[in-house]
Amino acid sequence: MDAGTHKYRMVNNLKNNARDIELDLNWLEKLIDTRILLTLKKECKYKSAFEITPHNFDADSSLYANFISHYNMNFSERLALILSLAPHVNPQLLDKFYIKNEKYDRGFTEFGGLKGIYHGGFIPTGETLIYILAGNNLELRFSLYQLFSEEHFFAKYNILKLDSTFESETQLSNALKISNEYLSFLTTGKEYKPDFSINFPAKLISTDYTWNDLILDSSTLKQIDEIKAFINHGNTLMNDWNLKLKLRPGHRSLFYGPSGTGKTMTACLLGKYTNKSVYKIDLSMVVSKYIGETEKNLSKVFEQAEHKNWILFFDEADALFGKRTKVEDAHDRYANQEVSYLLQRIEYFDGIVILASNMKSNMDDSFVRRFESVINFPMPKPEERIKIWEQGFSPACLLDKKLDLKALSNQHEISGGAIMNIIRYASLMTINKGSNTVSSKDIEEGIKKELIKEGRTV
Repeated sequence: MDAGTHKYRMVNNLKNNARDIELDLNWLEKLIDTRILLTLKKECKYKSAFEITPHNFDADSSLYANFISHYNMNFSERLALILSLAPHVNPQLLDKFYIKNEKYDRGFTEFGGLKGIYHGGFIPTGETLIYILAGNNLELRFSLYQLFSEEHFFAKYNILKLDSTFESETQLSNALKISNEYLSFLTTGKEYKPDFSINFPAKLISTDYTWNDLILDSSTLKQIDEIKAFINHGNTLMNDWNLKLKLRPGHRSLFYGPSGTGKTMTACLLGKYTNKSVYKIDLSMVVSKYIGETEKNLSKVFEQAEHKNWILFFDEADALFGKRTKVEDAHDRYANQEVSYLLQRIEYFDGIVILASNMKSNMDDSFVRRFESVINFPMPKPEERIKIWEQGFSPACLLDKKLDLKALSNQHEISGGAIMNIIRYASLMTINKGSNTVSSKDIEEGIKKELIKEGRTV
């Protein structure tokens, strides 16, 4: 798709979504007016909110309309969706809930709602939704609780939920919150890509390299092909061949080997060539000494990643999934429970999970057995190292005639990442001298720096 076509589609998505969402906002306003009139026992043309039917959308009219059609949303589900959107797209519409109950000189309890820290308007809660739909009809109210169950598609696909951020006293007094992903998709038509934060301890990573730049052992490349095959044909395997009844969803792989051998680059390339976002979770940063915090931190990642077709790349996996702690006290026991819980999340995650470790021996054996593939990223052999040397330099530079790349490849057993650090250093020194010829002296100095960094003798 060229830039012009992409821009046209974006404009079209914005225009059509705005039109159809406005129609549903008008419907929401009628529902609120009707419910309030019924509560105040004032004259009203309707006896129930369910008499006010929403607009009958053509599923192809907008992304918003297609979303409603895709999930075959009933009256209550559609109302929940537009009510969760209202504070973001038309907050003043909900100001109607600020009317006072003259009998008690305060707001109406049944309206629910919260006052945000920064948001100036009315934030609807589960109680607000139930009130609009059912009023004081207890039987109807109880039947609507299923909208907030874990089995409902709202929760299963992380569309909307009752957010407990405010630590409300009752479940229904929690805010009705649409996820950032669906808020972005249903308004602008763009995929939401979360940033690293306390609420999402993962970073979106990518690469400008190609598969030709990845120099690996042939057996390693062959095993990577298995992951490619699952990404490309996993849906056929699970659904068309109906193996979802016998196999776990998703694919789990352990990448192990020294630093700089291509583990992160491979994860990025898998995402790049299959059009999937790759999120890197540095477990050494996420693991907390406080009981329960590690589980909470990583649960936030899994909740957002579910059903997104993302690749989750866990770096420094030994920090959490290493040899199990010998249980000596309650803290150790709880730490092991956290690991077991997170193993279950990984085991039943429907996307691609890749864990990286410097040494396979650091990992718990019972954990490793749960993986579909365990791939070794060894130090490159001399014939692989010379390819990395040869491909690493810029076409803009020349090499000192004294520089023997083959001899360097045979002499120094170093990783691809280390070689690129050396090339970077030598190239920078060359530019600093106002030259374009990389000297053997600068290469040798770069090698010394890398060996010292790794604690090896020069």
